[in-house]
Amino acid sequence: MKIFFSGSIRGGRQLIPTYQYIIRFLKSMNYNVISEHVAAEGLEKVEATMTEQEIYEKDANWVEESDCVIADITVPSIGVGYEICHAVKHKKPVLCVYQEGANASAMVLGNSTGYVTAKSYSDKKQLEEILLEFLELLFKKERSLL
Repeated sequence: MKIFFSGSIRGGRQLIPTYQYIIRFLKSMNYNVISEHVAAEGLEKVEATMTEQEIYEKDANWVEESDCVIADITVPSIGVGYEICHAVKHKKPVLCVYQEGANASAMVLGNSTGYVTAKSYSDKKQLEEILLEFLELLFKKERSLL
């Protein structure tokens, strides 16, 4: 299963350790995270060598080829919001996680398309449980379609 992970880049990089944790956890469960660069230190410098068009095309293509999107929406980010909308447009299941107490967007929390699930977490154990529950439900849905 291919997972597109989305997290803030230009909106703020204070959650890099959390992004790294999420990606490590998903990979430890043998999921293919096709956008693990989001958790890389110094990503801003790498993206500075790319045009906005190149960044858009890369991320849009990855969203389209993914089986689902997992986004940390704790740090507000226009890019993350755009990736979520792009995933919904392409009928991809999206899990949005955010730290308890964060001011998460009403546009995400109020989405009733059936493609977006949003859950807050208070610690890493709860975050892992949320990720596993989402992926298990997704796996069950895929199996029922076979």
